[in-house]
Amino acid sequence: MKSIRKEATYPHPPERVWRALTDPGVLATWLMPSDIKAEVGHRFQFRTKPGPGFDGIIHCQILVADPPRQLVYSWGGGPTKGRPTRVEWSLSAVPGGTKLTLEHSGFEGISGLLLRTMLGRGWGHKLREARHFLAVLDRLAAEEASARR
Repeated sequence: MKSIRKEATYPHPPERVWRALTDPGVLATWLMPSDIKAEVGHRFQFRTKPGPGFDGIIHCQILVADPPRQLVYSWGGGPTKGRPTRVEWSLSAVPGGTKLTLEHSGFEGISGLLLRTMLGRGWGHKLREARHFLAVLDRLAAEEASARR
């Protein structure tokens, strides 16, 4: 397997989930600071703590932006800088919420195997295990409800 695949269902509409994936301020609260714009061709960066062989910058480019159904971008930094991988988010409306699927693909060679293992744990932690993403969605829902009052 040369990809990471994670799925989760959240009790929130696709538009709110899309916002958590594409709003730079919201994205920074659960993933990393970035200058993302969900426009095909837009180049952006995620920034995180540097480590051995990694300057802390992930270079990305939006490949597909179909709100609120699909977001795809390249992902290159550290060992993948010269051969970027691909991150694809798919959102499907389901009864009572949204099914979110992440597929991070394009890992090659030994370094790709190691990176895939490390990122697979990280993506799982962010989306499900620590409930980071759900907490962000719940906060957005509360803010939207408050704004309607």
